[in-house]
Amino acid sequence: MPPMPEPIPTDQLHFTLPPQHTSPEDERRHRKERLAAALRLFGRYGFEEGVSGHITVRDPEFTDCFWVNPFGMSFRHITVSDLILVNQAGRVVQGRHHVNQAAFVVHSSVHQARPEVVAVAHCHSVHGRALSALGELLEPITQDVCAFFEDHALYDRYTGVVVDEAEGRAIAAALGPRKAVILRNHGLLTVGDSVDAAAWWFIAMERSCQVQLAAKAAGKPVLIDYKNAVQTREQLGTDLVAWINYQPLYQQITRGEPDLLS
Repeated sequence: MPPMPEPIPTDQLHFTLPPQHTSPEDERRHRKERLAAALRLFGRYGFEEGVSGHITVRDPEFTDCFWVNPFGMSFRHITVSDLILVNQAGRVVQGRHHVNQAAFVVHSSVHQARPEVVAVAHCHSVHGRALSALGELLEPITQDVCAFFEDHALYDRYTGVVVDEAEGRAIAAALGPRKAVILRNHGLLTVGDSVDAAAWWFIAMERSCQVQLAAKAAGKPVLIDYKNAVQTREQLGTDLVAWINYQPLYQQITRGEPDLLS
């Protein structure tokens, strides 16, 4: 019988971690590529609704400016070169497309309130809107949703389309230091220290809304107890874990639709 193969040392195994950047230009390009890819994924998942929905990412050099998808352009067609740069007042400073002023008010307010946040995602996804109409928080009924346990909020009011800075600041205040907020009668908003993290939290939150709605329609869900919910959040709820979870999705969209990087 041949000898058993020796285990490969763990330090020789490949494990992808967030990249380190050598210049603002390199980091800017990276963030824009990740933004275009996230928008394509959101389009694939059906998160866009007409001209509603945005993902923003802070510029690494001009930190009061944010890259965002152009107004009126389908998520499924966006490329890196389509992205526009907008200052915190909502004025386009790079690019030749308009920005959705109403939606950008929310993003700008969140970015100003949370300087450590790199990216913000907000869309009118189906299950997020359904749960928001109930005015409920997510409950700890599955392992995955525990990432949001005591780390998301409910903005418990609706006053129409957000068009003024006061409303944007109120939403940012409701979010506080958390990773996500449910906007009652509106939808979901998530944040992260990378586009990857913010996008993953949005996808995970939308799916968690779907699971909660389905479980409650079928019966009475069994809650995970407080201690285990907190422990699971500590294991699964960091932006690094979100980044790692997101990488297979990034690989899928960039390999399947490489034109997005142009």
